[in-house]
Amino acid sequence: MVLRESPFANRFLSGLYSLGQYLLFPSYWATDCLLDLRETTAEQQQNWCRPCPCSPLRAVVTGPLLLLLLLLSMPVALLGLLLWLPLQAARRPFAYKHTVPSRHPEPWELPGTGKAFIFVSANICLLPDGLAKNSNLGQMKQRVARIGQHLMQGEASASLASPRSSQFDREEGAGPGEISASFPPDVDFLCLQEVFDQRAGAHLCQLLSPFYEHIVYDVGTYGLNGCCTLKVFNSGLFLASRYPVLAAQYHCYPNGIREDALSAKGLLSVQVQLGEAQGQRIVGYLNCTHLHAPAGYSTCYGAHAQIRFDQLTMGLSWVQLFQDAHAQQGDVVAFDVFCGDFNFDNCSSGDKLEQTHNIFQQYQDPCRVGPRQDKPWAIGTLLNYLEIYEEAVSTPEKLKRTLEQEESRRKYLACPILQDGCPDPSAAGSPWEGRRIDYILYRKHPTPISLTMEVEQFSFITQLAGCSDHVAVGLRLLLNPAPQ
Repeated sequence: MVLRESPFANRFLSGLYSLGQYLLFPSYWATDCLLDLRETTAEQQQNWCRPCPCSPLRAVVTGPLLLLLLLLSMPVALLGLLLWLPLQAARRPFAYKHTVPSRHPEPWELPGTGKAFIFVSANICLLPDGLAKNSNLGQMKQRVARIGQHLMQGEASASLASPRSSQFDREEGAGPGEISASFPPDVDFLCLQEVFDQRAGAHLCQLLSPFYEHIVYDVGTYGLNGCCTLKVFNSGLFLASRYPVLAAQYHCYPNGIREDALSAKGLLSVQVQLGEAQGQRIVGYLNCTHLHAPAGYSTCYGAHAQIRFDQLTMGLSWVQLFQDAHAQQGDVVAFDVFCGDFNFDNCSSGDKLEQTHNIFQQYQDPCRVGPRQDKPWAIGTLLNYLEIYEEAVSTPEKLKRTLEQEESRRKYLACPILQDGCPDPSAAGSPWEGRRIDYILYRKHPTPISLTMEVEQFSFITQLAGCSDHVAVGLRLLLNPAPQ
């Protein structure tokens, strides 16, 4: 099956949809600019170092003008909304881009030699500027260009030496964990979260398409289609693959609350073809998600934990339905990966409900020993957003060196939490890892040709320093035919 690139069945519907977006854009832009008047800590430091008499007047002068523009654009936006909303029923919940790259991955043939596959998952916080400032980030256009450049550098260096990295736990036999300042070369599958802004997603797609033949982006439903609340943003999910995408399916979580109810967070499942084994397909499954994030730290935090728990349960059910629908007799399933931003960790007592979910019996977490216990080399992936512009974490190399030191991690990584969101004193001892909320899980399937699966490397990647409030994670999975 060949996926259609456009989310719409014909150009007429696609044109009407674009017209609706153009009519909505002035109001969208004015709202974003109003929210963008708030300063990040970097902007505050810049104004403090280089005082400008215009800075205090910016909000006073610009604010009313933007508010006036917003009010004047409302009638046009209403017309656009009346056009945009009904068209959601005709829109497939993702767009797909297929290009011919300069280098094709070598197809895998079995019986034969083994093969390694590299997966990367990253939350890159590509929200409109005004909303990104909730994470102390801004300048979306500049950040998406830098993120694209960092991801392309990894691909461009594929034929060169491996990126600079260091073993986090230096004891022999301690495990495959490392902290790396660069993305690994030749990443096969790239799973991103929080690509909420459509312009950013389209730009990222353009930047990555020379290296990834298959890209699934703008994933999610908008409006009221298939959801119980109005969806203003898509799911934020973005998947790039060097191998052919055979099938893709998206499901929206129906239980988001507060600001999460405005985005179509859900699960994207993809089937890819990796090669052939005696005339049968070798396939892999990727499942990318972004779970519910707490809207605020209050006595209702327990409800947030239950929402995430239920979303994982729904996700596992959808994964099984997708795989049952697209499997063919004789398929050799090389891997089944479940990854993304889960918004809970394995060290906080406040996340104990999610830590015991059945997903950790069905899939393996390379970093985990059991509930509330990670392997010695595992570290947190959520940065303390108030500190992301500090000199010690301003570049990939500096952030890497900082995270190698336990005392520095205590300052620059978000600390474990209780149910009410306050710091968890029970996690204050040593070793201290921080909140690891970004996961890459995997599992084996019974196949006609038996394969062994080994985690060759698990990376905590600091190359997005200054571009995101998360540390990216990478998994190198080595698959070999089992000896007969």
